[in-house]
Amino acid sequence: MTIILGLLGSAIIGLATGLFFRVWAMVLVSPAIAILAAIILQAADFGFFAGVSVVTGCLVVSQIAYLLAAAFHLHKGDISVQDEAAYGDPGEHRHQDVSDKHQ
Repeated sequence: MTIILGLLGSAIIGLATGLFFRVWAMVLVSPAIAILAAIILQAADFGFFAGVSVVTGCLVVSQIAYLLAAAFHLHKGDISVQDEAAYGDPGEHRHQDVSDKHQ
């Protein structure tokens, strides 16, 4: 249960960092995750090698969650096709040289 909560917490921290901060924030967040996970695992009486693998897993999950959140944030305008289908207007990230003569 401790491992699952640690991985889930790392994923949430990675998602939050990816949505609100740039990549340089991971320089501060990653050591904080590692230290916090090590403290929690030490308190739960995990061994050294099991603890190292769990801390590594927490860091990997955090990095993947950051990448997913950053990719979502970057392409959030292209994900919904509903606006284009409903209004006929291209999305905000599209580059089309269409003039407004027909409006």
